[in-house]
Amino acid sequence: MDKKEALRRFFGYTSFRSGQEEIIDALLGGRDVSCVMPTGAGKSVCYQIPALLLPGLTLVISPLISLMQDQVEALNQNGIPAAFLNSSLSPQVYGQTLSDMENGCYKLIYVAPERLSTEGFRAVCAKLPISLIAVDEAHCVSQWGQDFRPEYRRIAEFVSFLPQRPVIGAFTATATKAVRRDIASLLELKSPVQVTTGFDRPNLYFAVETPNSKPLRLLQLLDERREKSGIVYCLTRRTVEEVEALLRDKGIRATRYHAGLTEEERRQNQEDFIFDRKPVMVATNAFGMGIDKSNVSFVIHYNMPKNLESYYQEAGRAGRDGAPAECILLFGAKDVHTNRWMIENSDPNPNLDPDTQDAVFRRDLDRLRKMEFYCLTQDCLRGYILHYFGEKAQVQCGNCSSCAAGSALADMTVEAQQALSCVVRCGQHFGSGMIIDVLRGVETERVAENGFQKLSTYGLMRGQAVAEVRRLLDALRMQGYLKQTDGERPVLRLTPEAKSILTGGKKFEMRVPVAPEKPKKRTADGLDTADEALFERLRKLRAKLASRASVPAYVVFTDATLRELSAVKPQTEQELLRVSGVGEKKAARYGKAFLEEIRAYSEEK
Repeated sequence: MDKKEALRRFFGYTSFRSGQEEIIDALLGGRDVSCVMPTGAGKSVCYQIPALLLPGLTLVISPLISLMQDQVEALNQNGIPAAFLNSSLSPQVYGQTLSDMENGCYKLIYVAPERLSTEGFRAVCAKLPISLIAVDEAHCVSQWGQDFRPEYRRIAEFVSFLPQRPVIGAFTATATKAVRRDIASLLELKSPVQVTTGFDRPNLYFAVETPNSKPLRLLQLLDERREKSGIVYCLTRRTVEEVEALLRDKGIRATRYHAGLTEEERRQNQEDFIFDRKPVMVATNAFGMGIDKSNVSFVIHYNMPKNLESYYQEAGRAGRDGAPAECILLFGAKDVHTNRWMIENSDPNPNLDPDTQDAVFRRDLDRLRKMEFYCLTQDCLRGYILHYFGEKAQVQCGNCSSCAAGSALADMTVEAQQALSCVVRCGQHFGSGMIIDVLRGVETERVAENGFQKLSTYGLMRGQAVAEVRRLLDALRMQGYLKQTDGERPVLRLTPEAKSILTGGKKFEMRVPVAPEKPKKRTADGLDTADEALFERLRKLRAKLASRASVPAYVVFTDATLRELSAVKPQTEQELLRVSGVGEKKAARYGKAFLEEIRAYSEEK
């Protein structure tokens, strides 16, 4: 059996996605690999196929129990012998699994990094031919990553303990250049083949909204997406509780997840979401890493996360099957202050010296500022994300709220000079609220107390909306001509670069909203009416079969596979096997039922 036959037989695909074949060839050839692939691009196949073809055992190091359970369940459904070892197993089941592992019953074993240092596990590993170690969520090894876990630093030591060094593959969805360097260094990869397929997820629609009422806007968004599965991310446990209670009160089938719940409740709530008993999950960032739920069609951030790495990872849990999906962020200025408070009051990392700890703190504040600018920009949101991760992007992607709203680059040099001059004349001791009031000529008590109604800049932007003036100040901050101090009462101050604008030596341009074109109607899947009817019938059949097998619906077939079945309408098993996502094992297990449903539908029509 070769790699292409394994792909077809076990996974039901006839061709590899971008980067997959290069990674598989490298691992099969004994080369270490460092791979950056966006969520949903097929990272797991890159080490699962080598695991099938290499002679020994593959260890998959994964940070979360939920990831292991999902991956192992899917592998077993595909006819691949796999298991996991973690704290969720009873002593009896753990011991039996360890014994089966020693007896060669599995091709893949999933373990948490903490497991690598236990004597019993090490003793068994010392006896086995381990051909490959796959490190999932490899960014966790770096203190510059968003999910640093000290246990990941022990992976290299574990590898050195083994009688023979296996080939190592490191995989992650989000990593800056600094994190990628750390991955190669701290995992002690040997001349790794480095593959970065790109961070873009073309099927995801990105949007930022600044609603007057987040609760009302959230209810409206969910009402428009009834019967669809999605995640609502909140910044704090308290907000999770409030939002989940609101949704339940409005009759929305939602559940919750955060670190303050008991392990049993978290497990039950996660299962309710995975099995679509409650299609909406309200959660903190404690939920989601490694959740392989393919039919998540939207991710709504009720609050702004603290950095773009976290945001992109969380948003990327939508549309894993390649179907169109939405990532909507509801922004409020309070989110910035809450995130800053959390950064300032986080417990110091005992593994870092004071200088490094200070560098991490300053880095976190800088990443928070860039996350805030994402929420404020008038530029293409996809382009902003891609530039952040070091990739080039088009000026407009056509699939984000900025592009949909419409904007044009305008010369705003005069207005910028007026705003910068106002900040100076106010003594550089006030925040944006005061500057906006002075520029707009608003008669407030604070303006009068400070005598600012006598300033030459008072009223220069009279008649302009607050949002327009704030947009100008935000653009000056984003382009580095203004900076905002830290603390409870941040104030605006000029940077040295502002002089070039004030003296007329440099032109200031920014994007301003223009009348948008009539938006194109976006469809969920591109199926015609008849196909949509069949798709719904196949979804109901899938739910019934999944219930009988006690597995999540997407483990039977993903929505993407159901869409192709609905469009192609295969009549024979051979035609069924040509559909992406239908492997031999699944065809044998579920094919007859789906073919009968398709035939019945065709006869009725």
